[in-house]
Amino acid sequence: MTNTIGCIEKADLILVTGSNTTENHPVISAFIKRAVSFKGTKLIVVDPRRVKIASFAHQWLRPNLGTDVAWINGMMNVIIREERYAREYIESRTVGFEELKKAVADYTPERVAEITGIPAKQLVDAARMYAEAKAGSIVYCMGITQHTTGTDNVKSLANLAMLCGNVGIAGGGVNPLRGQNNVQGACDMGGLPDVFSGYQKVADPQLRERMAAAWGVTGLPDKPGLQVTAMIPKAHSGEVKALYIIGENPLVSDPDLNHAQQSFEHLEFLVVQDIFLTETARIADVVLPAACFAEKDGTFSNTERRVQRVRKAVDAPGQARQDWQIICDLATRMGYPMAYESSEAIMAEIATVTPSYAGISYPRIEHQGLHWPCPNPEHPGTPILHIGQFSSGKGVFNAIAFIPPAEAVDAEYPLYLTTGRVLYHYHTGTMTMKSEGLMDRAPESFVEIARQDAIAHGLDEGAMATIASRRGSIQARVQISAKAVPGTVFIPFHYAQAAANTLTNAALDPISGIPEFKVCAVRLSKAA
Repeated sequence: MTNTIGCIEKADLILVTGSNTTENHPVISAFIKRAVSFKGTKLIVVDPRRVKIASFAHQWLRPNLGTDVAWINGMMNVIIREERYAREYIESRTVGFEELKKAVADYTPERVAEITGIPAKQLVDAARMYAEAKAGSIVYCMGITQHTTGTDNVKSLANLAMLCGNVGIAGGGVNPLRGQNNVQGACDMGGLPDVFSGYQKVADPQLRERMAAAWGVTGLPDKPGLQVTAMIPKAHSGEVKALYIIGENPLVSDPDLNHAQQSFEHLEFLVVQDIFLTETARIADVVLPAACFAEKDGTFSNTERRVQRVRKAVDAPGQARQDWQIICDLATRMGYPMAYESSEAIMAEIATVTPSYAGISYPRIEHQGLHWPCPNPEHPGTPILHIGQFSSGKGVFNAIAFIPPAEAVDAEYPLYLTTGRVLYHYHTGTMTMKSEGLMDRAPESFVEIARQDAIAHGLDEGAMATIASRRGSIQARVQISAKAVPGTVFIPFHYAQAAANTLTNAALDPISGIPEFKVCAVRLSKAA
């Protein structure tokens, strides 16, 4: 997030898109609902489903799946044509405006209506609402990113925010809600194939030299590694022969699961390090039992870039150990001696090699976390990014054209499927499905469908349906819901017994490598 969670309540307008905030981020949704209900904040929700947060919205825009660039360009078309943009901000703080202006000129409200299904007047009204706000906060989640055009979608939202001067101010910003509790911290620490910690590129020779000196090694590679979504196909072809998986359950969470399962069968060696015996761990050659969050010391970096302490509350059961201890022992056995006295010693090393974390230490975050970048021990942290100027100089507008989803409906597969989460479960259910109370509230998978489509397919509430795509089929219970809109069905991806990702498309965003979980074509029928 460029801003903080608390900043949401300082916004004059909040634009929520691609986020079922109430179910996926219930704490943050409370900030949004409080701002709307008690502080007069306007709310625009853009989502293919009528999710709960839409009931608080002044405008709910329902786009066709995978048409985000089109409606964002359409809003910018209106704002530029009516000269509602932040002229002084654009001239002093950005580059590329003229190219953006040309790119969005064709995205008239009428044309956007044809692409997205959003009525032209509704788009115009929403664009004016956003432009008129003194501080507009954009909040988005995986409904924006999990597309073959996910990177384009995010850049387009950044365009919209800069167009109205909403980056670098309290109550504004472009604010992604991260999908898991420490995914921000994992990325910060180099959990990406082309960077060291702090997003320092491995291709930079000076950075490689500095890291090599810090670690007492030579010859650090200058080429990026594989993205996770590239590893599985290469396992299928035999190019990748072994995988070491930590805290992930791809045999439920990966797209096109039938192909993913075949790929895992081609591996020569699989190691899984986790807190429970997941579907993936069950097929591993070696399972390394790990400690959970309550059984170790360390830090979590949350969605607003706040680095916070995590403290051990109980001992880990059996042979479970902290992740860093397991990795250190493995490294030592493989020829690189690695040992730390504690997690605090690791944090001290992080500060020496990561400029954005250089001022963060355990004593400084003993009682309250700090937002990175925090470049030195006297720095107070940076709750809001890009105040006064962008960290890289000037903000760059990107001229982006709409590209349709990788898969379209047809006579054989006439419905669109989108996937997501429910309030009571988390990711692949590794932890939540071991809770009797949560399983009592959400015991099994379901297919959420509009009444109109249920009638057309002869499906009754509570009946079992077969859902098939070009990659496979599953069975799930029918749930006729006002959230659903005709032509689109929804299935949560948590349940291994009816894994939605058996159906999803493995087509990838060419830049981020994220699969198109949010759009694929399916057909429905009564279960035999």
